[in-house]
This record gives sequence, structure tokens and C-alpha cells, in this order.
Amino acid sequence: MSSLSASELSAAGPSAAGPSAPGAAPADRDPGAAPRPGRKGTPAVQIRDVHITYRIPRDPRANTLRYRLTRPAQRRRELVREVRALRGVSLDVPHGSVLGVVGANGAGKSTLMRAVAGILPPSAGEIEVHGRISTLLALGVGFNGNLSGRENVVLGGLAAGLSRRQIAERYERIAAWADLGDFIDMPMKTYSSGMYGRLAFAVSTHMEPDVLLIDEALSAGDAKFKRKSYDKIRELVDQARTILLVSHAVGTIRDLCDDCLWLHQGRVMMRGDPEEVTAAYIRFQDVGEDAVVMEDV
Repeated sequence: MSSLSASELSAAGPSAAGPSAPGAAPADRDPGAAPRPGRKGTPAVQIRDVHITYRIPRDPRANTLRYRLTRPAQRRRELVREVRALRGVSLDVPHGSVLGVVGANGAGKSTLMRAVAGILPPSAGEIEVHGRISTLLALGVGFNGNLSGRENVVLGGLAAGLSRRQIAERYERIAAWADLGDFIDMPMKTYSSGMYGRLAFAVSTHMEPDVLLIDEALSAGDAKFKRKSYDKIRELVDQARTILLVSHAVGTIRDLCDDCLWLHQGRVMMRGDPEEVTAAYIRFQDVGEDAVVMEDV
């Protein structure tokens, strides 16, 4: 397998309506704010009373200039719906921990990951991340489908803040882990979802992040990919990396995580031991712990 050439390194450059202020925060202390026993030092991630609210027009014409000029201000306000995706979420994530995040669709899990990644600014509250962050939030996010896998490795590295020399030093390991063969030099728009996932995971995890965010990325691959992914995550944990993992697979959360957060309608319902939190979540969903549920709840 060939390495990156100087021309390829120079050819690929960096990859190139907001939330509104919510109402008053709840007075009660968020259960996610309590640090786990035995953890010391500055947390890798600190989230303090974070709210994220989306303002969504009820009428698609509401964003046009003509609509704004012909409708009184009071009428325009009535046609905007507020969606509170996160409501007063507070928690500390210690260095070297693996925090699993569970919850039903629409609970705010992906919104939380994007806020921690710096992609989505909070409407209120503060988020601090101590260290280099790497994200694997959705299939192919940050990749250019018209470029080859090799070129997208460069893009991913530059987006992570690495120099071209550092990217070149890591390229062989990334390509070997992704195991795409000749497809590494083909446009990524020709890739299957599993191939996308393998390369995205390889790029994210080989950038030596201090904090790694994974949002349902492990569900896209086959059994071999999942096994390699688990092994890589455990390797990162052994290196005292911090991981935030969103998954509907309860079995995955119990196997990989030492801490667990349950979100429901933008609020923290419970935080603690993965076995206890996922058991409470399954009871809340009113489903049993059979093989299907353990894989996808």
C-alpha cells in the first residue's frame, strides 16, 4: 500500500438558523452534574446548565422578505414553534472514562454530541472541553464524496488540527485499519455505507484524540468491523482517552462503558452504572431484555 505523496498532501485543503435563548432553567440540581466517586482532577468535558432551543417556522414562507414585510410582528411570532432539544443538562466527564448515552429518538443525544463538538452553540449554559477532540457523529460527515478515500484522510486530519507531516505519518495505519484495498484511491461516493463507516472510524480514532465523540457510528458495519472497533476503543481507553458513545445498542453500552447517561426529552433522567441505567431505561421503554432489545432500543 502506497503512502501519501507530497502532491496529494498539498492538493487537499481543510474541509470548509441558530438556536435561540430559552426560558429560565430549572431550579433543581441536574442528576448528571454529580461526578462519579473516585474521579479526581479536572474533567475532560464540563457541561454546565446547557439549553438548546430551535426556532422552527410553522409556515415555510416565513423566512421570505415578502412574508416579513406583509405580516405584523405579533402574527410572525405566532407562526414560530420552539423546540427545546436540551433542557438544563449538566455533567462532568472525567479523563479516561467511557460515557454511554442512551435515550429514545428525539431525546437530545445527537444534539448534545454536536454541542460538545462545537458544531452547535448552546442557547444558554457553558461547555468546556480540555484537549483535542475528534468526532464521528454521522456517516461520512466531513467527507467529500467526489474525492478519494486517500484525499479524505488528509481532509480529516487537517480538520482535526494535524499538520500535513503528522497526517503522512499516520496514513499507513489508517489505511491498514480501514482495509479498503484499491477502493482507497476511488471516489468516496462509490463506497458502501460500511466502507464509509470503516474509513471514518479509522480517521477519527488514529488522530490521537483526547476526547472522542461517537454517535451511532458502530451500527453501520459488519461483525468484523464491530470487533475491530471495540478493540480500538479499548485501546484508546487504556491510553486514558475520554470517549462519549451514543448508541441504541444496550449491549454495546454495557460492554464498553464505565458510566452511562440517560436522556429523555432533553433532560437527564439518570446517570450512573451502565447496568443500572440501561435496566431502568429498558423498563421505562416497557420492553424486555431479549436479543433484539439488547442490540437496538
